[in-house]
Amino acid sequence: MANPTAAMLVIGDEILSGRTRDANMHYLAGELTKQGVDLKEVRIVSDDAPAIAAAVKALSDTHDHVFTSGGIGPTHDDITADCIARAFGVHIDVRDDARALLEAHYEKSGLELNQARLRMARIPDGAALIDNPVSTAPGFTIGNVHVMAGVPLVFQAMVASVLPTLTGGRPLLSQTLRVDRGEGDIAATLAALAEDFDDLSIGCYPFQSNGVFGANVVVRGVDGGRIDAAMTRLAKEIEL
Repeated sequence: MANPTAAMLVIGDEILSGRTRDANMHYLAGELTKQGVDLKEVRIVSDDAPAIAAAVKALSDTHDHVFTSGGIGPTHDDITADCIARAFGVHIDVRDDARALLEAHYEKSGLELNQARLRMARIPDGAALIDNPVSTAPGFTIGNVHVMAGVPLVFQAMVASVLPTLTGGRPLLSQTLRVDRGEGDIAATLAALAEDFDDLSIGCYPFQSNGVFGANVVVRGVDGGRIDAAMTRLAKEIEL
């Protein structure tokens, strides 16, 4: 049986402007690989409400899980929660359990739970809270969409909270072989290998180092024995 699939939606003008480099996709991909969930698609959208809602709906309809990153903070441009509610056609407002978490956190911190901070307790009807042990303000899951903060440390903590609740498949394994030849020299060999091992993913990633052209050949799959066999044949055929 095929592994469950996932998509990621990265939200924020700061990503698209180049001001902020996204680190969350790289982290999520690695964690999902270990869980046996195949990350199939990543989209980046601006802080535009119709675009966010449309992207969430489209990804939710075509993947088993959707992970969003960004836009659930206290400022006016944090509109992700409202857009998720729009995508699912449900009401959103401050929820008592989320408010209680923030009240306890800010009382302990000696800070005021003002209206801006209270925005982080606005949760769509029917959603389950995602634990945030770093800064308390929760994410949430509604349907198959997991809504998380964009701050990498918080995002990682929320991913750790969600992953144990998911049913994964077989973890994706990989091996890499460095070849000090150009892609054109090994293309035919790789094509034949890919045809004979069509249950594996075989990728070729070129590099240039100290004037030498080469490629890293990466073989991925869920069957370690098949990967071993493919790598053994590859090494033999290119005479490493």
